[in-house]
Amino acid sequence: MQVQPKYFEKSQYIETLNGNKVSKSSILCGIMNIRLHGKTIIKPGVIVRGDLASVNIGRLSIISENTVIRPSSKKFKGSLVYFPQNIGDHVLIGEGCVVSAASIGSNVYIGNNCIISKRCILKDCCIIADNTILPPDTVVPPFTYYSGTPGIYKEDLPDCIEQFQKEYTTSLYESFLPNTPASKGISTPTKSPTAASAT
Repeated sequence: MQVQPKYFEKSQYIETLNGNKVSKSSILCGIMNIRLHGKTIIKPGVIVRGDLASVNIGRLSIISENTVIRPSSKKFKGSLVYFPQNIGDHVLIGEGCVVSAASIGSNVYIGNNCIISKRCILKDCCIIADNTILPPDTVVPPFTYYSGTPGIYKEDLPDCIEQFQKEYTTSLYESFLPNTPASKGISTPTKSPTAASAT
């Protein structure tokens, strides 16, 4: 699958040896507790709360603009306890989300402006539609499509969603390129796969 190139100012990103591209205007709290497993994109305005508990983000995952990644918590003997948060490979999280899930599997698509509440578990190969609010402790089964406020099951997804998501996130990463004099002004927004992959 090919996507139109999207260009970024190289001076505004840090590129690591294992291919992560992290915006300098993102905020990574407790950076020693944040592990990016390679070829992950962290876009501007993202906040990752590694100061609360460890956060692991898998390969070829993309965290879009102004999204907050925050580990889950639970009251225990009168105090708040935070738990490590794991996000799988080939995960795309849209713009303006707040994600407090306990875990997110691989090949998962989360749309724009979603709230994934505390202790939610998203299994592999699921889709969360734009503007969905998942209540605390929701478990989203694999190969399912959730939407609404509160987010509820809508339909099953075909087996091909796994390969689709792998190809889509890989294409997004490969087409996210540093600006050059020839490329300036050509940035093209990418199309959300939600509608296509839910059919």
